[in-house]
Amino acid sequence: MRRFCLQLPLLGLIAAASILGYAGTDRQSHKVLIRDVATVEGVRDNSLIGYGLVVGLKGTGDRQQTFFTVQTLASILARMGVQIPSASVRVNNVAAVFVTANLPPFARPGMHLDVMVSSSGDARSLEGGLLLLTPLYAADGQVYAAAQGPLVVGGYSVGSATNSKQVNHPTVGRVPGGALIERDSSVDLGKLQQLSLLLDEANFSTAEEVSCAINRELASTSARVVDSRRVEIQAPDDPRLIPALLARVENLEVRVRRRAKVVVNERTGTVVLGQDVRLAAVSILHGNFSIEVTTAYAVSQPNPLASGQTEVVPQSRVSTTEAPARNVAIEEGASVEELVSRLQAIGATARDVVSILQAIKAAGALEADLEVI
Repeated sequence: MRRFCLQLPLLGLIAAASILGYAGTDRQSHKVLIRDVATVEGVRDNSLIGYGLVVGLKGTGDRQQTFFTVQTLASILARMGVQIPSASVRVNNVAAVFVTANLPPFARPGMHLDVMVSSSGDARSLEGGLLLLTPLYAADGQVYAAAQGPLVVGGYSVGSATNSKQVNHPTVGRVPGGALIERDSSVDLGKLQQLSLLLDEANFSTAEEVSCAINRELASTSARVVDSRRVEIQAPDDPRLIPALLARVENLEVRVRRRAKVVVNERTGTVVLGQDVRLAAVSILHGNFSIEVTTAYAVSQPNPLASGQTEVVPQSRVSTTEAPARNVAIEEGASVEELVSRLQAIGATARDVVSILQAIKAAGALEADLEVI
């Protein structure tokens, strides 16, 4: 079956004979520390967000039509006892921003956090700005930190609208240590009856390895596998021993067997693949067919003293190009790296490789998880 489309490759995939179910060698395993593949349940970061103003800009702030900036500035001045009409406020040196931060585990009041500041209006640059006191909220609606301080911008924008130069993103800045934690959000380990380890990647064999390593270290059966992602450990009777127990557990070595995976990005044509990805025997037929339509406009001019009118007449021309199909044969147990090298040798682009990998997965010849992002 042949499909015609504008400037898109035609891909035909013919699976060779029957796929023999390549057994291959066992995936190579390697040793890692438990802390590299698992985290303690409840010990995690929390996202914070706030809305505020950046002042002190040199005419690169929001424009007058950005109404929420004007309203915010008027509201701040009203709380300070200055009553002004919103229509008379000029915000060239002011920019409305969103402030974000990550609240680390066991954060205590008085600790400092780095915050990111991003323009929410039409400001051209935040360079040289000062973030006014901004409360930072968590998902529960409570204020956990307050941010304020001068911005560090990793770019600049100079010039006018007709002649300007910009480097990086001058509308995003950072305030190092600019947030002060105001509320305690740490987990009380002493109240935990069970310590749960959550694996970063769900895998029954890894969970069993973690459980066995903990039981060998503790010379007991206090660790058990709940599912492919969770391993529970019996907490000691004395809560003060929990940090020491977790310190012993997170430094244990376990043998991990990673799942073979291929990650492709159709938007950019990027293909990322693991070393242990293998293919079954397969034959690929690849060719290109394109249709190009061009339209030229000619002017029909009447003769002198004639009663005709000048008309613009379109002249369309259609041309087609079809390249001969090229065949790529892959042997049993070949790696994806070999496939990509052969496809590049016949002139396949990165987007062609993405489409071919998807077709191979659909044919059952790709022995790995294919993830499209």
